[in-house]
Amino acid sequence: MGAVTRIALACVAAALIAAGGGRAAEDYPSRTVTIIVPFAPGGSTDVLGRYEASVLQQKLGGTFIVENRTGAGGITGIVAAARAAPDGYTLLHAPTAFGLIPHLQKFVPYDALHDFAPVVLVGATNFGLVVGPRSPARSVAELIALAKQKPGELTYASAGVGTTQHLFAELFKSTAGVDIRHIPYRGTAPGLVDVMSGDVTMMFTDLGPALPMVRDGKLALIAVTTLKRSPEMPDVPTVAETLPGYEAVGWQGLLARAGTPDDILDRLNAALVPDLRSAATAERFKALGVDVRSTSRDEFRRWIEAEYDKWGKVIRAAGIATN
Repeated sequence: MGAVTRIALACVAAALIAAGGGRAAEDYPSRTVTIIVPFAPGGSTDVLGRYEASVLQQKLGGTFIVENRTGAGGITGIVAAARAAPDGYTLLHAPTAFGLIPHLQKFVPYDALHDFAPVVLVGATNFGLVVGPRSPARSVAELIALAKQKPGELTYASAGVGTTQHLFAELFKSTAGVDIRHIPYRGTAPGLVDVMSGDVTMMFTDLGPALPMVRDGKLALIAVTTLKRSPEMPDVPTVAETLPGYEAVGWQGLLARAGTPDDILDRLNAALVPDLRSAATAERFKALGVDVRSTSRDEFRRWIEAEYDKWGKVIRAAGIATN
């Protein structure tokens, strides 16, 4: 067989593969699609994963189901998605921990930047800085001044080592140049209880569980962690108003296995974005303490890369490790 013949056959084969990929995308989904949620049912991660399944089933047809693949702080489910075939029939609903785990553990069996193809960023979790009702610090500036007067005496609670609450506080400390001691708890609720009592000075917390206590006067919300004030709480300042550039939010989004055909990824994105931009979905997310987002695939990729780099630096600077 001559060189020209071999080249011609290779071109024909490439064309057939491309055509087959196009047909696969056109027929998608032709069987059940599984969205892996790496945490237990009931939380916002699970709720948003089920939202995605519902919208995709309605818009694309076929059957979309959620599988809660729990274990190892989210690693079990993420790895299962990373090892799936790159055909769009196994997806991952990923929370913030997806990009934190590789910086916190020595061995992580997935690559957050290369094993997955971003589909869409669906939401960002609202966080705030709370203190006890009897705290002398009623603003970020007063809290920083108090911390500088009493280095190492103030404390902050978190839901555990390596959690968002922990990292958001460490970013605050480094940005403000203060020394505040970490008191880790097993979950958000016990930390908030000790902030309420005054046993712990402060806590960065997702607002969902904290707002009822704020409304009852059991906690004081002195700032939110987004760059701009919340439209729902316009009187609450941002941390960034005192510490320019400070921003710390949780996020959740949909991912596929790297190598999944672009046509399938585009179909998934196009099915979700219009619904994410609806007023009804914004209200539904708000009840979970989540701001709705709706990005292109490239925008979500850039978001993941920026968050991965940002929190990696915070983790390394603070010397945080979970194993």
